[in-house]
Amino acid sequence: MTFKVDFKVRDYECDLQGIVNNSVYFNYLEHARHEFLYAHGIDFAQLAKDKINLVVMRSEMDYKHSLLPGDEFYVVVEPQRISRLKFAFKQTVIRKNDEKVMLNALVIGTSVNEKGRPFLPEQIDNVFKTTT
Repeated sequence: MTFKVDFKVRDYECDLQGIVNNSVYFNYLEHARHEFLYAHGIDFAQLAKDKINLVVMRSEMDYKHSLLPGDEFYVVVEPQRISRLKFAFKQTVIRKNDEKVMLNALVIGTSVNEKGRPFLPEQIDNVFKTTT
């Protein structure tokens, strides 16, 4: 099953060119990842309180087309297991009115303990076992 989160472009997210500023896409993608985790029983804020921090190691974004003020769109989130300690989220931003792909992204991450050492807690490990 595909996981997706709906959005609508707000005017203040656009730059002088009248398009969504490239940096705003990072926010869209992050929010969608957090919603994905929450839908799988993982509370990002609670993880941080438990001294488990999910961190982004690498982001790759391929901008295809520009979103405009008022555009409705959704972000598709597809989890991928990279290695024993790394996971990835393949994400796609799609404009609703024509189903046009606006952006493709791959965000690679891991989790670290309070000492900053990589490890994969059971609840994260389980999400990637059941969704890959």
